[in-house]
Amino acid sequence: MVKSRSGRRGTDRHGPGQTWRVAAVLGAAAALVLGAAACSGSTSAPGTSTSPAASAASPTSALPPPGPRVTIDPAAEVNPAAPVHVHTDGGRLTSVRMTNPAGDAVTGTTSADGATWTTSEPLAYSRTYTVVADAVSAQGAPTHLQSTVATLAPKQTDSAAVDPGSTNVGVGQPLAVTFSHAVSDKDAAVKALSVTSNPPQPGAWHWISSTQVDYRPQAYWKPGTSVTLQGKLLGAALGGGAYGAKDIHETFHVHDAVVAKADGAAEQMQIFDNGALVKTMKISLGSPQFPTHTGTHVVSDKQPSVVMDSATYGVMPGQPGYYKETVLLDERISNDGEFVHAAPWSVGQQGSDNVSHGCVNLSPADAQWFFDHFGVGDVVEVSNSGGPALPVWDRWGDWALPWSQWQAATS
Repeated sequence: MVKSRSGRRGTDRHGPGQTWRVAAVLGAAAALVLGAAACSGSTSAPGTSTSPAASAASPTSALPPPGPRVTIDPAAEVNPAAPVHVHTDGGRLTSVRMTNPAGDAVTGTTSADGATWTTSEPLAYSRTYTVVADAVSAQGAPTHLQSTVATLAPKQTDSAAVDPGSTNVGVGQPLAVTFSHAVSDKDAAVKALSVTSNPPQPGAWHWISSTQVDYRPQAYWKPGTSVTLQGKLLGAALGGGAYGAKDIHETFHVHDAVVAKADGAAEQMQIFDNGALVKTMKISLGSPQFPTHTGTHVVSDKQPSVVMDSATYGVMPGQPGYYKETVLLDERISNDGEFVHAAPWSVGQQGSDNVSHGCVNLSPADAQWFFDHFGVGDVVEVSNSGGPALPVWDRWGDWALPWSQWQAATS
């Protein structure tokens, strides 16, 4: 019953019959509060259940422990060369499956404590991978995670070719890495490349062009050396939004030191094998109009025969000095058209006059011996030819630069 402010019994301003309604509302509100208190101890973690009887008997009992937290690191802009980790705190992983857009699984390993799963293979650029992981806490509470991992999308990817490949070469052979596009961050590219020689020898990189970087030792390779290139280019930022397309790996071996010394003043060439003089040949170098480049040349190719055409360097048909003929036993020592080859037409001048168009002319017999004993990477040192120095960019003109200049300019 509700009393008025005057203390007299009667009705309030709500009118007759409202008193029981207020009491009913208050009673319902009390019931809701009690009900909420009773339910607070019966909330269950996913995958678990609690009986109503237990809830009624223990209205204030503790919540069941939640499942462990599962995280992915990183989850976006992932460098494909970097590992992805799936980790759980306060529990252990029971299964992890990561798949590429085609549904193929990515391999990975789980730590001994079961807390972390890590990818064990590189990913690909511009891909979204699906990760499904399950974990369980020490109390047995489960967690299920399904998420995605996105790898970075480069503006451009650059592949790289290596020369030489896995082969046996001479002591003068440089190592060249040629990129498919001009490299804007040359320092980053070089940092991704490492060279190991056995036995160890000092060496350095030098950019020959915007796409080609070469590595050579301070002096010729020691005979018997093994040289291994490891290029961690996948995921390497090369500047301007470009990234390396994939890693590179190559090993080549160095045979005996076979070096020819061609002297234009003496018109002869001495052959040294591991420092010992083994043969002397009569030669004819380039004429005064077409002098042979001086300096260290390296054999880059050898062919039983080559069609030589003066039009390749500007002497056209009908002009004085034009020629086009098949020449035998050819070993290229410069991309400027210089070879060591057989020249039966100049045998009379060999040993007395320099009459070639820049090549090292030999008699057929000497040319055959040279062809049998010299190959890629072997050295031909030319002196007293009257010609300019072989340019560093002329394959392989790497030895044209003194060591101090070579190693000082790596970018």
